[in-house]
Amino acid sequence: MSAFKDIREYVAIPRLASLRLSPDGSRLIAVVQSLNPDTKSYGTALWEIPADGDRPHRLTRSAKGEASAAFTDAGDVLFTSRRPDPTVKDSSDEAPALWQLPGHGGEARQVADRPGGIGAFRTAGETVVFSSDVLGDEESTEEERRKARKDAGISAILHEGYPVRYWDHDLGPARTRLFAGKLGEDRLDDVRELTPDAGDALHESSFDLSPDGSTVVTTWREFLPRGENRVHLVAIDVASGERRVLVREEGFDYFAPAISPDGTKVAAIRDRETSTEISARMELWIGDLATGEGRTYASDLFPHDVEWAPDSSAVYIAADLQGRRPIFRVPVGSDDVSRVTDEGAFLHLSASADGSALYALRSGYDMPATPVRVDPATGEVTELGSPAPRLELPGTLTEISATADDGQEIRGWLVLPEGASADNPAPFLLWIHGGPIGSWNDWSWRWNPWIMASQGYAVLLPDPCMSTGYGQHHIDRGWADWGPRTLADLDSIVDVALARDDIDDERIAAMGGSFGGYMANWVAGHTDRYKAIVTHASLWNLDQFAGTTDASMYWQREFGTPGSELYEKLSPHHALDKIVTPMLVIHGDKDYRVPIGEGLRLWWDLQRTGVESKFLYFPDENHWILKPGNVVAWYETVGAFLAHHVLGQEWKRPESVA
Repeated sequence: MSAFKDIREYVAIPRLASLRLSPDGSRLIAVVQSLNPDTKSYGTALWEIPADGDRPHRLTRSAKGEASAAFTDAGDVLFTSRRPDPTVKDSSDEAPALWQLPGHGGEARQVADRPGGIGAFRTAGETVVFSSDVLGDEESTEEERRKARKDAGISAILHEGYPVRYWDHDLGPARTRLFAGKLGEDRLDDVRELTPDAGDALHESSFDLSPDGSTVVTTWREFLPRGENRVHLVAIDVASGERRVLVREEGFDYFAPAISPDGTKVAAIRDRETSTEISARMELWIGDLATGEGRTYASDLFPHDVEWAPDSSAVYIAADLQGRRPIFRVPVGSDDVSRVTDEGAFLHLSASADGSALYALRSGYDMPATPVRVDPATGEVTELGSPAPRLELPGTLTEISATADDGQEIRGWLVLPEGASADNPAPFLLWIHGGPIGSWNDWSWRWNPWIMASQGYAVLLPDPCMSTGYGQHHIDRGWADWGPRTLADLDSIVDVALARDDIDDERIAAMGGSFGGYMANWVAGHTDRYKAIVTHASLWNLDQFAGTTDASMYWQREFGTPGSELYEKLSPHHALDKIVTPMLVIHGDKDYRVPIGEGLRLWWDLQRTGVESKFLYFPDENHWILKPGNVVAWYETVGAFLAHHVLGQEWKRPESVA
């Protein structure tokens, strides 16, 4: 039986989460996620993948799992884990610590720990820089303060600024700081704090360490009046802790800094600050590490990943394009951007020291992430051995396109189930992506169309306005016009799909999550062509949402002050009286991006107006629904709901939610 047919088998499939190349180019390290023995949660382990294509092998095994793996210059592997330290009596496993696995073989040992855990880290030579959350101002007494707070049963957090939450977790009372130390024989020596005055500036920070270990470049968040903030880059001297602004620019945020191998330049992603008239735009920025003087590159590409060429003459980026995410080469000082790869969506780029190869994870809607070697000169891609199995898909993948009413081409992926034909047309499911800035170009374990294909559905994955990979104009078309413009784009490509003789144009449904959920709600209030609609983590009352989401400042840049014209024009709840299509509402209580109030309000509005509906509620889940058992419940409930309303089958309550 196909793993897509049995959702319990599907959630047990191992999947790759990251990839990094060793300094000598002989092996890669991957973090692999798989189902724990209790089948209730996922665990992680480190796997070694030989660069020559030999069979991978597992490096670590612990109940707590391992993450954030990277190589030292000597070839050892550093990683974080919550596993207890066997050399310390009553060692705590509450916070992640830093571990070192010798490259020549042997047991891993803990080399650093902190009361607030160890987060991201970078290493160069003997230097290691890492982030950790610190409670209070005096780092030396943090452990005592944490214990006192816990013993007193205090969970209260006093905020004096914004934000207070992020995606699925509360912010504070601890604050992120950077530390530096030297790799010793047994532990990290000379550990010292680099940013004692950071305050909240390192919230959701990203940083890099120069190849000689002397300089850290990190994002630095500046808090502005009226709940706004801006992110710039600073350079910190590791020896002294002296900090200087590298680049600060009004109207732009900077993220994901990467220092060149020769230590003279910095690449980063520059994100434009939006307004009701200015749309989202992300570009590659390259600047001088000494002066901060720089410029932007590849203005039509939204970079996802940045990797320097070993000679520091160019930067490789992975960026969305026409439903793919190819690798591009961007020469420093030139606008002569060249495309390296064709098919696939690439991430976790690593360049070999001699420049002869790029290594990455490649995926697409026809394959999950797989380690590959890319020839940067020819673009030739060679698959390497993978710790994850190759999957047999229950259907075929094709592309379709349509012309919208304003002349813009709208393209998408169409997943067709096995056996779909003119004599046996498949029921149809429109699946709207989130974002709205995004694209259906990458394999998703969470939003997987092949599960629905295994149940007989043809699944359309379209890229309407505001999708990336089609130029800035495509984003501009839908900016501050979410519902009307997006629906017109969706209608155009749905019409093309339904005109096919292997798709049933009567048995049709629509669904989406996050922005896709917003659009599912908009579709429900503006057309009755669908037999059923599934809306997940969806925006319903925009005025209510604007002040309760975890990032109100971003929202109000595009839509303005709550109560203004755009809220009235674009809020789905204003069309409640037009909804006649049966709806399945899905929401997690720990979703701070689209708070549970949106799902509760939508559910009540549907109930009080008599719309046939059901509410799938997850008390312990966030925006995505991640626990294996809950993923099973999600897909089984969606499948049962669609089978009833689209296929005309008798309603059968899934056992997973009974």
